[in-house]
Amino acid sequence: MDTIKTSEDIDHHRRRFFGMAATAVAAAQFGIAGFAVAQPGRAKLPAVRPGSHTSFGPLKQIKAGTLNVGYAEAGPLDGPAVILLHGWPYDIYSFVDVAPLLASAGYRVIVPYLRGYGTTRFLSSETPRNGQQSVVAIDVIALMDALQIEKATIGGFDWGARTADIIAALWPQRCKALVSVSGYLIGRQAGGKEPLPPKAELQWWYQYYFATERGREGYDKYRQDFSKLIWQLASPKWDFDDATFDRTAASFDNPDHVAIVIHNYRWRLDLAQGESKYDDLEKRLAEAPVIAVPTITMEGDANGAPHPDPSAYRGKFSGKYSHRLIKGGVGHNLPQEAPQAFAEAIVDVAEV
Repeated sequence: MDTIKTSEDIDHHRRRFFGMAATAVAAAQFGIAGFAVAQPGRAKLPAVRPGSHTSFGPLKQIKAGTLNVGYAEAGPLDGPAVILLHGWPYDIYSFVDVAPLLASAGYRVIVPYLRGYGTTRFLSSETPRNGQQSVVAIDVIALMDALQIEKATIGGFDWGARTADIIAALWPQRCKALVSVSGYLIGRQAGGKEPLPPKAELQWWYQYYFATERGREGYDKYRQDFSKLIWQLASPKWDFDDATFDRTAASFDNPDHVAIVIHNYRWRLDLAQGESKYDDLEKRLAEAPVIAVPTITMEGDANGAPHPDPSAYRGKFSGKYSHRLIKGGVGHNLPQEAPQAFAEAIVDVAEV
């Protein structure tokens, strides 16, 4: 999970389809300029029930930066590009229902495995297994370069939302628009050192567990059981089945998975160092740069993971902006639990 620490519980906007009936979507807009839920002339998406799709087409591989990136692709090659980014402990299957919706509307959809997941591999054994926030964003920029994508609408949740936020903040020329679940997630190591009230600290138990050698060994030994527990805690009302979990859990068998996850969480607490060549980027991120590209932030009404109140980050978005709370028992893995709402947000923000 990838969120800024907070002691506040919040409600946000989100839509979910259950069988033939759909729950209502509440849309709260902050500031003068927002996004209509259905814009005139916007591509109309077919209705989809969560879990309707169980696979992508054949996965692809491409050398990009320090990685050989595994990714799914859907839609026409000449369509407007959309890049969808997963988090921990999730993978590309969080978007298995979203991708075909966007492809049907003419978008070129790219869904990569982040470093340490699935079929993505390091090109060199000498490359540090680094999980700090800036390097994951650099991976995505390198992937865009390799695929000759100059600019894309970028959406994500958890680690993926943080990565999308960073790209929008530091490389706005590469980000046409942004959809970010749980809002503004750019962090700083100094913030990770600040104590929180006990109830808030309890939500971060796994981060402190990972700070120990026992935690590293425990995650390595029980990575599937551990990840299933996180799913249950983060999405307490999501009744996922074993097949759904198993499709994603296979990506945790990546040989670098444990190293990347442990480094990511230790780095946040300043218990592990990043690479010095990224220091300047991290200094810029520590200043909490404002994001100017058109943005929709989202939240599910049953997110069991720690997440900030939307009022805490409204001021970090200076462009056209809207926040959506999606109701219906939707948890942390919003794109997989409410694919219709997520895909509609992508289309709404991309067609500004």
